[in-house]
Amino acid sequence: MRKISSSITFEIEPGETASMLIGDSTRLTAEGGPLWVTRSNDVEDYWLQPGTALHLRRGERLWLSVEGSEKAEARFVAPLTSRALVQDWLGALTERLAARWRGGWHAV
Repeated sequence: MRKISSSITFEIEPGETASMLIGDSTRLTAEGGPLWVTRSNDVEDYWLQPGTALHLRRGERLWLSVEGSEKAEARFVAPLTSRALVQDWLGALTERLAARWRGGWHAV
């Protein structure tokens, strides 16, 4: 599993699945062909068309692949702006509070 903590671009070949851990808040952009993205703690899968982007939070695990015969490029840009870092922090806080709520915290 690759750890992404800086800006990097790499190719994903048809039939290949790349797994990675996001070290810092990052923006993922698809180039070349469509990119299929599966994220940890997310029930949705994402199809990124070339030129579209997805904001990723620190600590997320990803699995990237392509379908068909066209390879794709995964372009990671990090670090993000202060605003994105605050959004990352608020998202993580919301997830922790929701987990506590589901775990019985509301009964206290």
